[in-house]
Amino acid sequence: MRPADFALERYLAQHEFSAKHVACASDPETLSVAEVLALEPGAQERLLSLRLGYTETQGHPALRQAIAAQDGVMRAEQIVVFCGGGEPIFVFMQVALNPGDHVIVLKPTYQSLHEIARSVGAHVSPWSLREEAGWQPDPDELTRLIRPNTRALIVNTPNNPTGALLSHEVFERVVAVARQHGLWLFADEVYRGVEQDPAARLPLVAGVYERALSLGVMAKTYGLAGLRLGWLSCQDAEMRERLLRFKDYLSICNPAPSELLATIALAHGTELRERTRKIVADNVALFDEVIATSRGRLRWFRPVAGTMGFARVDGSATAFAADVLARHGVLFAPSPLFDAGDEHVRVGLGRLSFRAAMCALFGQSL
Repeated sequence: MRPADFALERYLAQHEFSAKHVACASDPETLSVAEVLALEPGAQERLLSLRLGYTETQGHPALRQAIAAQDGVMRAEQIVVFCGGGEPIFVFMQVALNPGDHVIVLKPTYQSLHEIARSVGAHVSPWSLREEAGWQPDPDELTRLIRPNTRALIVNTPNNPTGALLSHEVFERVVAVARQHGLWLFADEVYRGVEQDPAARLPLVAGVYERALSLGVMAKTYGLAGLRLGWLSCQDAEMRERLLRFKDYLSICNPAPSELLATIALAHGTELRERTRKIVADNVALFDEVIATSRGRLRWFRPVAGTMGFARVDGSATAFAADVLARHGVLFAPSPLFDAGDEHVRVGLGRLSFRAAMCALFGQSL
């Protein structure tokens, strides 16, 4: 089967680069090439002298070492680097799943995390985040969803689009269930490191479970989407080899300039994560003001991690998003794009332009 159209990406392709104010972006404020090079003495010379040949399929050793150093629980050889975040999701689903397999996916989430599994021929069961519980899932429901043919459990935490973070208790239950049933545990952790309370940060899933894969990218936490680099951390050597063999039919290797710039940026990962966290914190406080003055038209469970929130609107989210785009040039992403009803919009909280968007929508008093 072929995957269905990627609803969010088609929507963004239509509006993202023409809307005056983008208020739904998942990626935070970006850095320029000059800003990245300014992080380290001699970086510009390193970039200008870089030979533009093929690179190692698994990723440059220095880059993999820099990725592993962010948490200190993985080794460089346990990292596989890909072009962007979509490629590793696609590759994992292709090598880990077969037609007829059963997969449990935490939802709502990024569409490829369930649609690619479906297109492989797997049966997908949603494990739902519950708004009334502050966007936490029911761990007992996870146990009930297990079948004899369940092969993988897919989680996204910090969550896109809700801005929720699994509690430590639920996280431990997820790992325990996956281990008990020998499941692959694929964890989309691309917003990890942007928790409003750093004490709430969960362990890297790949570091605590031998059949887990942790997805990271340069796009979200670090504000470097244009580098188009992502990676999987995985203890299982056979799985890493299977990933690499499939990657041979896709990107083969990653862009050398991107790998170098990412290596430089990750050497300053703590600084860049804090930069993003501060912007998000300021924008969360700003949107709290917006909600307080909306007279009940908007409300949310305050996001606790990542770069976005999921605000409930009064009426149809699709109609609300179309109206504010047409009248004010402000772009939100309505919840049908996430297969999550029609009552919410995704609010992007990681950009410095967010205040201007809110002023355009609600007035200059903000």
